[in-house]
Amino acid sequence: MAMFARLRLNYGQKLFLVATLPLILTAAAVSVVVTLQSRHLAEREIETLEAQLIAAKREELKNYLSLARTAFINIYGRAAPDDHRAMEQVSQILAAMLYGQDGYFFVFDYDGTNLVSPRRTELIGRNWTGMEDPSGVPVTDELIRLARFGGGYHSFVWPRPSTGERTQMVAYVIGLQDWRWAIGTGVFIDDVIAAVTASRQQVETRVQRTFLLIGAAMLAALLLVFVTGLFITIRERRLADAKLKRLTQRVFDAQEEERGRVARELHDGISQILVGVRYALDTARRRLASGDARAPEMLERGTAHLATAIQEVRRISRDLRPGALDDLGLGPALKALAEDFGKRTGIETTFATVVFRNRLDDEAKIALYRLAQEALTNIERHSGATRVEIDLRGHAHGGTLRITDNGCGIDAARTGTGGGLGLRNMQERIDQIDGQLVIRSSASGTEIEANVPLTHLLKPQGQSETVPERRRARS
Repeated sequence: MAMFARLRLNYGQKLFLVATLPLILTAAAVSVVVTLQSRHLAEREIETLEAQLIAAKREELKNYLSLARTAFINIYGRAAPDDHRAMEQVSQILAAMLYGQDGYFFVFDYDGTNLVSPRRTELIGRNWTGMEDPSGVPVTDELIRLARFGGGYHSFVWPRPSTGERTQMVAYVIGLQDWRWAIGTGVFIDDVIAAVTASRQQVETRVQRTFLLIGAAMLAALLLVFVTGLFITIRERRLADAKLKRLTQRVFDAQEEERGRVARELHDGISQILVGVRYALDTARRRLASGDARAPEMLERGTAHLATAIQEVRRISRDLRPGALDDLGLGPALKALAEDFGKRTGIETTFATVVFRNRLDDEAKIALYRLAQEALTNIERHSGATRVEIDLRGHAHGGTLRITDNGCGIDAARTGTGGGLGLRNMQERIDQIDGQLVIRSSASGTEIEANVPLTHLLKPQGQSETVPERRRARS
């Protein structure tokens, strides 16, 4: 478990891994495909080259044997099957026909006895039936068999006369059926083998070079992704830090504004009322001390001022956190807010709702209530409206709060991201609950619409978990 804990990746490492893993897999797949195809094509080319070289060697052997046949054909054509003198003449002619450093003609009779071998005289006069090369390939028997059927090619390992080194040889043999002779010659194909080996080495070199190029390209791509990711990460972190700083500052501004508002209400409302209560009580005390009959009047005035102070404290407390929001739900809390707003400002305020049955969760209720408070504050301060309509209802997609006034509207520049603190607060509150805020404003009024998704609507009590969300939204 400790090892897995150490292997945990942070967000940047996960992002880099997600970006580079497909690149690495793609590069590996491309490398494998390119290697397989290169080797396949190169092998075909090598096989073609080898076939062409061997075909050229075979054609060369045919030409050599054709020359030899031309040299003895007249003697063979006039001789009888048992003409030993003619046989000796032909043997001498073939023994004298040497070419190149290692080229010569050989003769075996059909019984396996060597009759002509000018470069390997130790073979002459001995029977070599059953002779094989080091790899176990039959030599004499196969040459005789080919000669019996008219002729053909045979490949085997044979010592090179000039060096004694064993190497691959291709021989071509024909048969003189009247004399029961197998006449042939051969060429060593070590040059062909060397050419094929060199071609294969070139192929391996090209494959390795291709691997290096693909690896270099992949490394360059990884470095590019890493540098780009690092740059983007640093840039996004700076932007996030700047955004967090601005958000923190807005939070501080909102706190200071709220504190200033409460301080003003306490100073302008509660403080003035309490000063009046103190003045009334002091006046009543002096009148009681002097026996003035008007003392009860001042006591009653002080009592009235004290009742007003109590109501003002309740109003401020309700503005900070209305009890109706927790006890009765959003609808009654907004209704009380609308009624108090209308009485306090003199603006005609109406509230309409479709009963939610307290189905909104606490986060959504608080967000919508604070949005309504902010909207009514803006209407009171800036709109000059004479009528406000508040509509709250649930529907198949969630819930909607709509606040409409007939004021002068909001400046177009303030409805965007650079709007005032109140508009930004409303937008951020709705963003926190994954909702949508739409502000429509013109010279004839403003409409603020906040939509809450279904995820913030609570399931009715007793409702099964399998009931579709859309169906529950309509209930």
